[in-house]
Amino acid sequence: PDKPSIAVLPFVNMSGDPKQEYFSDGITEEIITALSKTPKLFVIARNSTFTYKGKPVKMQQVGRELGVKYVLEGSVRKSGDKVRITAQLVDAQTGHHLWAERYDRDLKDIFAVQDEITLKILNSLQVKLAESEQARVWAKGTNNLEAYLKFLKAYDYFKSFSKTNMILARQICEEAIAQDPTYGNPYALIGTTHLIDLWFGWADRSSMEKSQGALKKAITLDPQSDFAHANLGDLYLLQRRFDEAVSAGETSVTLNPNGDYNMVLLGITFNHVRRYEEAIRLFKEANRRNPFGPAWYIHNLGLSYSGLKRFDEAIAEYKRALDRNPDHFPALVCLAGAYGSAGKLEEGRAVAAKVLKINPGYSVERQGLPFKYKEDAQAARERLLRVGIPEKSPRK
Repeated sequence: PDKPSIAVLPFVNMSGDPKQEYFSDGITEEIITALSKTPKLFVIARNSTFTYKGKPVKMQQVGRELGVKYVLEGSVRKSGDKVRITAQLVDAQTGHHLWAERYDRDLKDIFAVQDEITLKILNSLQVKLAESEQARVWAKGTNNLEAYLKFLKAYDYFKSFSKTNMILARQICEEAIAQDPTYGNPYALIGTTHLIDLWFGWADRSSMEKSQGALKKAITLDPQSDFAHANLGDLYLLQRRFDEAVSAGETSVTLNPNGDYNMVLLGITFNHVRRYEEAIRLFKEANRRNPFGPAWYIHNLGLSYSGLKRFDEAIAEYKRALDRNPDHFPALVCLAGAYGSAGKLEEGRAVAAKVLKINPGYSVERQGLPFKYKEDAQAARERLLRVGIPEKSPRK
């Protein structure tokens, strides 16, 4: 990259208690988030740096694999109301330590320590923040330690994307809000859990309303919350409010210029409004920041190529998504359809047979994707019919 590039490795939990893992992970993520919000740095996403968790690694190897010049590593020991944090910034090309610091503090000073580490990194890399960036980078959301710890715990559950853990994450966020009703992050997370329920088919009739209410409340409390703007954009897409979806997504990317998740959500919106070239650029930017990112990042890039009728490239991306996660069902469905569109009907029917073996009730009518143009929805249906996916689910 043409700017200082950094990866923040997961801080090691030295507490001897696996239940404290959420705390060391949370501190790592807070530092990544703060650094991500300046366009003057190139920051690798948590999803990729966390692949090194619990593994002995050489800094030069990390730098090479992630394509960065600098690596931050550290450890956290939490004991009662005391915390010890160590951090060291390493030049990954030479292995040379630029600085190392140890912080022995009261737990309530955790916010100040995170800020000090962030500031030290910015100074070491000679990054000066413009006035407009300062509010974004230093935004903390709360000074209430209990509320903050509860939010970290809720976010830890959220990351699993399971139905049960969405419910748990919501409950813990409610507890965080009870501690500090002005803290925006728990509202943003509650709104996003309802959004996940909508995408995964776990929702009840009130999920849409609850998601929108919580996300808008989060933005009212913290207008700098790129996470809330990104997810509100995704919700607007589901509601077919296309202009608002694009606007919210673009705001999220401006607020967090390194946010791979925000880029991918905006790319998905662009795919549904025929802005495929812009979507491809976003997916590639996200992939560069998160080279070990989830399979759904990759299959959505495949959808951009399908939209442009570049089916061979689409097929390559769907296969890459399945290499990343062989159980990623949407990539399998998309691969079957892309084969159909490319005229490779034999391969398409073989993949469609796999789709129906995994989910015998799957049908074209399940494809309720929010395309802006009816012809795009029709094309998506036809390519699946061509390879033998039934129009309607079999009656039980």
